[in-house]
Amino acid sequence: MNGIIGAVLFLILAPIVGGLIAGIDRKITARMQGRVGPPILQPFYDVGKLFEKENVVVTTAQNFYVLAYLVFIALSGALFFAGGDLLLIVFAFTLAHVFLVLGAYAVHSPYSHIGAERELIQLMAYEPMVILAAVGLYMVANSFYVADMVATTVPVILYLPGVFLGFVTILTIKLRKSPFDISTSHHAHQEIVKGITTEFSGSTLGQVEIAHWYENVFLLGFLYLFFAWNPVIGVIAVAITYLAEIFVDNVTARARWQAALKSGWLVAGVLGLVNLAILSYMMTGGV
Repeated sequence: MNGIIGAVLFLILAPIVGGLIAGIDRKITARMQGRVGPPILQPFYDVGKLFEKENVVVTTAQNFYVLAYLVFIALSGALFFAGGDLLLIVFAFTLAHVFLVLGAYAVHSPYSHIGAERELIQLMAYEPMVILAAVGLYMVANSFYVADMVATTVPVILYLPGVFLGFVTILTIKLRKSPFDISTSHHAHQEIVKGITTEFSGSTLGQVEIAHWYENVFLLGFLYLFFAWNPVIGVIAVAITYLAEIFVDNVTARARWQAALKSGWLVAGVLGLVNLAILSYMMTGGV
C-alpha cells in the first residue's frame, strides 16, 4: 500500500516540484549572471503556452514516440518512489530516452538527427555509471529494491564515495547542463544544441518539458539513496549537489561530444569500478 501511495504522489507532485526546481534554477542562474531573471513560476507559464499553441508535426510518429518517452519517464519514477526493483527502473528509464531519440529520428531534419545522435552518445556516456551505482547500492543494502535501500541504517556514502562522485559527474549530463549539454539545453544556446527538439512544437514540446521535470525529480531521488540513512542530511546533500550543478553550468563552456563520452567512461572505470572492487574486497573479509 505504501508503494502505491508513493507512486501516486510522484505522478501528481513530481511535475509541480520539477517545475519549481526549474524556476529556481533559472532564478539562481540569472543572479549568477547579474540579471533579475524570470519569475519562479515561469516554467509553468511556458508549458501552458505550449499547450495552447497549434501542434505542427512533420510526421505523426513523433507524437507517439514523445508520448512514450513521457509515459516511461513517469513509469520509472513511479516505480522508484514505490520502492521497486532498481534494475527494472533503470531499464525503463533508459527505454524512455530511446523513444525520445526515435522521435527525433522520425523527422527528416539534419539538426534533429544530429541531436538524436548526440543523445545516443550521452546515453552511452552515463549508462555504465548508472548501472554501477545500482550495483553499489545493492552491495551495501543487500537488495535491489529501493524500499530496502531507503530503510537501511548503513551510511551508504561512506562505502560508496567513488560511486557517488561518479554519479554526480554523470548527473551533469543527465540534467543537460554545461559542459555536457550537447544534445539539448535549457539555455538559449545555438540551434545545434536544441537539435533533438527542433521539430517538436506545441503540446508535443510541452510533453517533453514535463518529462524533464519528472526526470529531474527521479534523479534527485536516486541521489538521495546515498544519504537515505539520515533524511535531514539526505535533503541537505541533494540541495547542495544541485546548487553545485548550477554553479558548474554557469562557469563552464560546452564541451565536445568526445569529452562527454570520455568523461562518462572515465568516472565509471576509475571511480565506479575501483570503489566497487575495494568494497567487494572488504565484504569478502579482506580486511
